[in-house]
Amino acid sequence: MPRRQGYALLIALVAGTAALAAAVAFAGPLLFSGSGTRPKQLAVPDPRSVARTPAAPAHSTGLWAATWTAAPVAGVVDSYNGSALHRRTIRNVVHTSIGGDAARITLSNAFGTRPLVVDHATVNTRPVTFGGAGTVTVAPGGQIVSDPVTVPVAADSDLVVTLRTPTAEGPVTIHERSHQTSYVDTAWGTRRTDGWRYLTAVDVHTRAAGGTVAVIGDSLTAGTGSTLDTNSRWPDVLADRLHGRYGVANAGIAGNRILRDGRGVRATARFDRDVLDIAGVKTVVIALGINDVQMSPQESDPQRIADALRSMTMRAHARGLRVAGATLMPYEGFPTWTPARDGVRERVNALIRAGGIFDHVIDFDAAARDPYRPTRLRPAYDSGDHLHLNDAGYRQLGSLVDLTALVPDRPESDQL
Repeated sequence: MPRRQGYALLIALVAGTAALAAAVAFAGPLLFSGSGTRPKQLAVPDPRSVARTPAAPAHSTGLWAATWTAAPVAGVVDSYNGSALHRRTIRNVVHTSIGGDAARITLSNAFGTRPLVVDHATVNTRPVTFGGAGTVTVAPGGQIVSDPVTVPVAADSDLVVTLRTPTAEGPVTIHERSHQTSYVDTAWGTRRTDGWRYLTAVDVHTRAAGGTVAVIGDSLTAGTGSTLDTNSRWPDVLADRLHGRYGVANAGIAGNRILRDGRGVRATARFDRDVLDIAGVKTVVIALGINDVQMSPQESDPQRIADALRSMTMRAHARGLRVAGATLMPYEGFPTWTPARDGVRERVNALIRAGGIFDHVIDFDAAARDPYRPTRLRPAYDSGDHLHLNDAGYRQLGSLVDLTALVPDRPESDQL
């Protein structure tokens, strides 16, 4: 799969390829398994009448589905030598899971305290509009979905979403530790960054994919321990196995917990925003709980963790979605490990395996533990800190997922 083609694409974009004005009316139905809350603006406004949104033509086919997502984590101050970075150009590099014939983007000001102004946006150099305008203002705490832009998007490829912000007032909503190199252009030059700024979703209009699998998790889902710029997180491996027939949206946040805010908003509070409300979601995968066990203040009651997981499943069921969930992997050797905490982990896993929490169980623990010392990771999968996996370990997790349990309308084969 062409996992590293983003470098050539980025060079072409930075070289200043002339932007193609694609003000072509486009429409397509926005389909959900449940009652999502994303704005239902379906077409680029007619340039003769920007005050209205044309209805989708009767012959329109396909659906909107997320090809990539990133959960907003925190608000940070962008500065250089103590000065705020005004007039920035942000080049967010993201990796797609499914392709389509048009795209739209979601911008978030979730952690901003002042309005966010974006006066220029492109997807692979194609200009993006918001309600027909090239400039958009996102209120503090808010988000906005762009108009569709007619641009071909390939599955399993890198995409560059460029945003220009004339000011940098208020904290920048960011997903840090992305394990993907993006770029910020300023008056002081171009600098690399491992954070995706303001961008939280790229949806595509697709006639080939059947929807999107949304994965919510912690650092083990976000990819801590994986190799930079190789798209080696386990949800990336899952996306490869689905061959563009279903999208995979990664809502992992390093340090995230189920029951308490910590690194990012707790999972039970962000579940709607980051999972249930994404475009085209059909199936949910939940891989959470280890931080509740191992981080202070520790959750010592396994039943509370299991009940919270069951509650998220019930919320997904209310939207008509199928839910798969993962067991918690061992971590002896990590500084926070104790026999008592590991006992909580094992009891959580026993409750998960007993059934009644998820529709389907993915046994990450059984796949990743050392058969000779089950409280530790297999040495071949250990990134070195005894908690996070390396590329081989994430490849094993992504290969473990039963595709027929995840998307049961598909044949029992990776060759979808």
